[in-house]
Amino acid sequence: MEAIVRADGRQLRLVEGQEFEVNRLAGEPGDIVDLDVMMVLDGSNVTVGKPLVEGAKVRARITQHGRGPKLVFMKYKNKVRYRRKLGHRQPVTRLVVEAITKE
Repeated sequence: MEAIVRADGRQLRLVEGQEFEVNRLAGEPGDIVDLDVMMVLDGSNVTVGKPLVEGAKVRARITQHGRGPKLVFMKYKNKVRYRRKLGHRQPVTRLVVEAITKE
């Protein structure tokens, strides 16, 4: 069984046991999080929500908190010797899908 969920402003296609990352969520490692399900794919049966599927849940467990890859970017203005090197690392939460249920 597969599900398309809305998490963190993105749509993700998930199966049971899959690991994925989203922006930092509140909670400790080991906590369970329920995600909004937009579509459920069960073999040849497809259930589409309007906008969410009623009674469907994706239960995911928080495995760890961390930081994403470093993004480096420059600000530059021509002819005035203005240069700034900036960097950013987004805080992320790693989740693993434990169950996809449809009632």
